[in-house]
Amino acid sequence: MTSSTTARRAALRRFAAAAAAVASFSPFLSTQAAEPQVLRVSAIPDEAPTELQRKFKPLGEYLSQATGMKVVFTPVTDYAAVVESLATRKLDLAWLGGFTYVQARIRTGGTAIPLVQREEDARFTSRFITADPTIQGLADLKGKTFAFGAPSSTSGSLMPRYFLQQAGVQPERDFKTVAYSGAHDATVAFVAAGKAQAGVLNASVWDKLVETKKVDPSKVRVFATTPPYFDYNWTVRGDLDPAVVQKIKAAFLALDPAKPEHKAILELQRASRFIATEPRNYDGIEDAAKTAGLLK
Repeated sequence: MTSSTTARRAALRRFAAAAAAVASFSPFLSTQAAEPQVLRVSAIPDEAPTELQRKFKPLGEYLSQATGMKVVFTPVTDYAAVVESLATRKLDLAWLGGFTYVQARIRTGGTAIPLVQREEDARFTSRFITADPTIQGLADLKGKTFAFGAPSSTSGSLMPRYFLQQAGVQPERDFKTVAYSGAHDATVAFVAAGKAQAGVLNASVWDKLVETKKVDPSKVRVFATTPPYFDYNWTVRGDLDPAVVQKIKAAFLALDPAKPEHKAILELQRASRFIATEPRNYDGIEDAAKTAGLLK
């Protein structure tokens, strides 16, 4: 056997081995390529984690069908965690309050994009509640114990604080104590249990708690409502694929209350429908945060 023949046979053996390796690896490649892209979603914890999961499940399934992506919802422990996760690209899409969006806009250097809001969020309000018969108006809160929601909550802290200040009430100066319950439903529990003589939460959660009979309005009542302001929205990180962004936005805008399957999703979100939103809608919230000393 010549040396050239031996060399050719060795080369053929190497080729066959390489081909076998590629063949054995190719199913892995095709499997990987078939796996759907993941859309990572979260929300500010303005209600109990179990409630957030319950509300999001059908919406997540709808978004998965509309985008062709696997949607993974991850609850977080506090408002700051959502902002930070969006800024560090650990999240793609987040349900934010108006103030949390402003924080995300600042934290991401202006790249976070507010896509859609519920129609109700264009004229959102907060409700001041109490079980104390001596409290009939905001001026009666002086000398009383009071509970806000989370410090970064738009409707449970920032805007109520702003409107209190406009009415001449300075919480740290005028209230006996100031507490932060951490969530809107927790604020109601604080007031109902007497841990605070009054508190404030967003109108949507209050209405839901009344409708589901989780609060007795004859014992805990609304005594004041704020003027309207812009609040919640769905925000994406700024460097998300523009094609994906458009699919997400289109999916929200396509939700139609005339369709039973869509109506169920909208009802869980407490939305009549979703509408497009834009950064300038939240300029007033940024101004209020600066006035309250929460932003420089």
